[in-house]
This record gives sequence, C-alpha cells and structure tokens, in this order.
Amino acid sequence: MSDGEVMWRAMLLAAGRGERLRPLTDHCPKPLVEVGGRTLIGRILDRLDEIGVELVVVNLHHLGGMIERHLAGRQKPRIVFSREDVLLETGGGTTKALPVLGAAPFYAINGDVLWLDGGVSALARLADAWDDERMDALLLVAPIETAVGYDGSGDFDMDAAGRLVRRGTSRSAPYVFTGIQILHPRLFASAPIGPFSLNVLYDRALADGRLFGLRHDGDWLHIGTMAGLDEARRRIDRAPS
Repeated sequence: MSDGEVMWRAMLLAAGRGERLRPLTDHCPKPLVEVGGRTLIGRILDRLDEIGVELVVVNLHHLGGMIERHLAGRQKPRIVFSREDVLLETGGGTTKALPVLGAAPFYAINGDVLWLDGGVSALARLADAWDDERMDALLLVAPIETAVGYDGSGDFDMDAAGRLVRRGTSRSAPYVFTGIQILHPRLFASAPIGPFSLNVLYDRALADGRLFGLRHDGDWLHIGTMAGLDEARRRIDRAPS
C-alpha cells in the first residue's frame, strides 16, 4: 500500500459454534473465552484499534447476544453487528457485511484467533505487503513447526513471490492459515448465495494467481481443543506484558 494509507475497516467472524471446545462453548461463545484474563475478541479489537482501524463488523449467531452485551460499552473501534438467523459460514457472513465494509480492501479475522506479534504488528505487516494490482486475498500464514498447539498437516506451500498453493494430496504443507487476512471486495464477485466457506473464494483466487501469503514472524497459538487452550494460557502467562 502507499505510504500513509490505512485499511480502516475489518470483518470479525464471531458467529461460529466452536464445536471442538464443547462443552465450554455450549454456554460461552468461543470469542469470549479468556486467555490471560482477556477475551479473545477483546484482544483482536485492541490490535485493530492500535493500527487505526475505525470500524469493525462483528457477525453474530451462536450465543450472539452474549457477544453483543460484552462489547456494548466499547467505544473504539466502532462496532457494527451483523446478526445471522442462519449461520452463513465465513464466506456468506462476510458477503452479507460487504455493504458496510465498503469498496476498499479490509481485514477479515476469525473471532477466536490468538497471536503474538514479532518485532512489528502482524496487521501492519499485512497492510504493508498488500499489492492491489496483484492480490485479491493476502493470508497471514504460520510455519507449522512453530505453531503453538497445532498438530495438523498444514494448509499451504508458498513460492518465493508469496503465491500460495494448496497442500492437495501431499502428506503435509509447511504453512497453516492463521485466520488473519486482507481481502478485496472484488473477490466476492459472483459469490454463492447463502452459507459458504471463504475457501471457495480462495480457490478462485488461487486459480487466477491472486492468492498470496505472508509468513508470520511471531507466535501463533492454535486453540482447537481444550488441550490447545490450556497450552495457549500457559504461553500467554509466560509472555512479556
């Protein structure tokens, strides 16, 4: 992006059920799970505020009223709630919010992610790496060997130019998607109607050579299980304040 340009809108995906953390998430939406005395969603909003994001759309479905009440007193960034009677998944939920998000690139972040920055804000690094002429989506990816609490096989390989390639039939891939990204609204042209995953649009961008990645240079903590949550809490307790 050009010097001084700021991505000032964001989509925070907070509607999911958090199935892998049940029974905890039967009565507490995953974005309200606390790590180090702070909710996951609160940590994300603080990071967005720090880099100047002014407006965040938060989608709601599972126990959405609890999230809405939790954020009711927050002044910055400004929050617009997008309520979903039917869970629209990541792609459908973001599509529904596009009229508020506008015509410029925006951050899209899963409401249950937890990360520690390296020397520079990961969100600022994404904005600096964004190239509007080449990209429709820029995903923050973490090396699987350093991902805290992650025991999967990875999602992507990445070439020297940053273009992403799916793992496909390979046994493993070196990078896992962190749930943090920048998307351009043009990615949603001719998007499906109703619920669908953003993976549908990633595959379109990949086919056009417009799906890129940026390697995260800090810690990414995967909270997919109760064991992962416990490990994340131990790691945050040890982290410098």
